[in-house]
Amino acid sequence: MKAVIFDMDGVIIDSEPLWKIAEVEAFHKVGLDLTFTECEETVGLRIDQVVEMWHKRVGWTNKSVKEVEDDIVDILIREIRIQGKALPGVHQALDQIKSKGYKIGLATSSYNRIIEVVVDRLEIAPYFEVMHSAEHEKHGKPHPDVFLNCAAQLHVDPTDCLVIEDSFNGLVAAKAARMKAIAVPEKSHQEDLRLNIADQILDSLEDFQIDAYPAFWD
Repeated sequence: MKAVIFDMDGVIIDSEPLWKIAEVEAFHKVGLDLTFTECEETVGLRIDQVVEMWHKRVGWTNKSVKEVEDDIVDILIREIRIQGKALPGVHQALDQIKSKGYKIGLATSSYNRIIEVVVDRLEIAPYFEVMHSAEHEKHGKPHPDVFLNCAAQLHVDPTDCLVIEDSFNGLVAAKAARMKAIAVPEKSHQEDLRLNIADQILDSLEDFQIDAYPAFWD
């Protein structure tokens, strides 16, 4: 193991509830009343993919797909600035990894302007050698490009990377990139048996112990 790559939403920041607020509010403006449960269907997907999916299913005419996408991001950023907080164990995990000399990357479906707000709010930017968004990738998760390109920027072979993810789509992307993966699912997803594709499942990053994970490569 040479590097640890973190997903952001639902792993570093407790943003999944904030994404739900943003999606429900923005979609309501175009006549689509989503439930929080329906929002959970698309956890891990890039937001343009989410908006396009709902537009194909439902359709609306008073705003473009891009306008709805921008509205969701604007609302999300508003909520992060008001109430964004790190998930339990994040700072301890980052400190452990840094103390052992491993490289640390961030690979997320969220856009760059969201990344900037999150790392500023949580004061964690110095931990990361690379912060890479799937914003400009041809394909978002579950395609592996965001992880592969993060590893390339870290100058580490993908097979030497450990990914920390919360969603099934993210785990599929990590495994497709030939990386080891730890799942730290949100409570509402902990019973999802699909998460068993992870090499380990943790209840929280408070249970993360960096000394245990080189054994994945033994």
